[in-house]
Amino acid sequence: MGEGAWLVLFLVTQRLAELAFATHNTLRLIGRGGAEFGQSHYYLIVALHAFWLLALWIMGHDRAADPYLLGVFVLLQVARLWVIASLGARWTTRVIVVPGEKPLARGPYRWIRHPNYLIVVVEIAVVPLALGLWGIAIVFSLANAALLYIRIRVENEALAWAARQPGPTLANANPRR
Repeated sequence: MGEGAWLVLFLVTQRLAELAFATHNTLRLIGRGGAEFGQSHYYLIVALHAFWLLALWIMGHDRAADPYLLGVFVLLQVARLWVIASLGARWTTRVIVVPGEKPLARGPYRWIRHPNYLIVVVEIAVVPLALGLWGIAIVFSLANAALLYIRIRVENEALAWAARQPGPTLANANPRR
């Protein structure tokens, strides 16, 4: 297998592990009284990432990776782990907020409001560029920008809503914790 195939297989494995962790966290957040926002665009985001991975596999599985851009990709993965570790049980692929909880202010969230989206923006461009796939980098970066425009607005509204709500009480908390 070529370097491109290994890179895409890594990404697929990573995304599946992230989805499992996100699903676990989603259930826990909802169990704590969390509310989901932006369900209508969630499947578009999933589709974008699935087609991005498919395009990378079809067009790049037999390509060599540029070592410099592969290094950038590795740094992005370290940043991704920092984001996930900072959010902990609040990290999910959906927009779910618990009433009364304030936005996170630790880790990269001390400096950037949406560091995960910044990482994804760079990653969606860097991975295909590392494989010499300029067209995939451009097309999926533009599609991702359109979806992130919606997603960030929804997330900001959800965070503002949660901050205005009283926190969960024993009377309205879900007993399944």
